[in-house]
Amino acid sequence: MRQVVFYGAISLDGFLSDENDDLQWLFDTNLNGQSTYETFEKQISTFVMGRKTFEVAQKLMGEKMLYAGKEKVIFSRGNHMSQTDTTYVSGNVVDIIKDYQKQTGDNIWVVGGGSILKPLLEANMVDEFWIQIVPVLLGQGKRLFEPGRYRYRLQVVETAQLGEMTEIHLKRVNVIK
Repeated sequence: MRQVVFYGAISLDGFLSDENDDLQWLFDTNLNGQSTYETFEKQISTFVMGRKTFEVAQKLMGEKMLYAGKEKVIFSRGNHMSQTDTTYVSGNVVDIIKDYQKQTGDNIWVVGGGSILKPLLEANMVDEFWIQIVPVLLGQGKRLFEPGRYRYRLQVVETAQLGEMTEIHLKRVNVIK
């Protein structure tokens, strides 16, 4: 069965973005030319995200196609135009991702947001995390880990220093009762 993974950056106080969905604090981070993204993306065949995350990412890409040639699953309540390799879905996050896990392919990357990640955590479906911690405090915004009914024991696989950012790669060991 395909693994469900999370890869993304957060502020030191745990936010994916500020209260206005702005990521400038992340773009201002000096990585000294270091990145694990290219290696990570090669392990992925399906990208899962919410509509807002998708729209922000597309805007940042400009004319380039977001994750060209790879499957994108976008959670949204509205109807949207058909786009290459893009499927809009709505409904139970857990059931939808379980269906994708049964299909052939590489890992499934939960790109963002907390409202997609939370039910997957509660269903014990997230296998690994690559979390980049940026030394900035935002005070408020959109949290990566929303309050919920989940408790995990994680094992540190490795850490990496990427300029000002610290990446921690974690693997789920078990669920804590």
